[in-house]
Amino acid sequence: MKPLLSLLLLATLLLVPSPALATSAADTVTLDGVTVRVRPGTEQVVTVNHTKGHHARVTFWSRSGQRWEKRFAAGDGRIGYGGLVRAKRRVQGSGRTPLGTFRMPWAFGMHHQKDAWDPSYRKVRTGDYWVLDNQSDHYNRYRNKQQGGFRWRLPASDPNGSERLQDYPVQYEWAVTTSFNSNQVKQRGGAIFLHVNGSGATAGCVSAPRWFLKRLMRRLDQDRKPVIAIGR
Repeated sequence: MKPLLSLLLLATLLLVPSPALATSAADTVTLDGVTVRVRPGTEQVVTVNHTKGHHARVTFWSRSGQRWEKRFAAGDGRIGYGGLVRAKRRVQGSGRTPLGTFRMPWAFGMHHQKDAWDPSYRKVRTGDYWVLDNQSDHYNRYRNKQQGGFRWRLPASDPNGSERLQDYPVQYEWAVTTSFNSNQVKQRGGAIFLHVNGSGATAGCVSAPRWFLKRLMRRLDQDRKPVIAIGR
């Protein structure tokens, strides 16, 4: 092969983008400009790249061998009306979305379980709440009012009001929980999910178009230890 042709071929190969390399358990990887802290065994990632205002690009990735490959993405993702904030500085009621990488331990929604969905899925039933009562031992937990232990009668407008999940049939048609504030620090807030888009910004969650969540539900697999990484 002639030297000039060899140089042109090399330059072409260098310009062709390739999927991100997978990392070791202790490393991080950058996907779509977002830094992801990879858990041991993690093979699925959702990245949230803030673009402008309360908008973000939300992308689903999976690991294939030693590389991370983009499976699908939505340009019309949303974040909180209060913008982004470091996770440890978040305050309940601020409307801010926490930055960082969080586990996605299970999902819930308005539909009955489907065979194609991960068994961790839970259908919302009458009386199900996400507890945001700072006086409750069940703070930032899924709980039914019949179980007691929180002031479920408080209105949503109250600083200690919890979320009655059936009040959000559009947004919570499908929702994937995150591990944000899993240690239940009071006044930090909770109920930070990846859910279906509403009419505008979220109150701190990440949301994506309905088609994105519907497609994601068929792919999330707790055996692959999925995480969500939220960046600027």
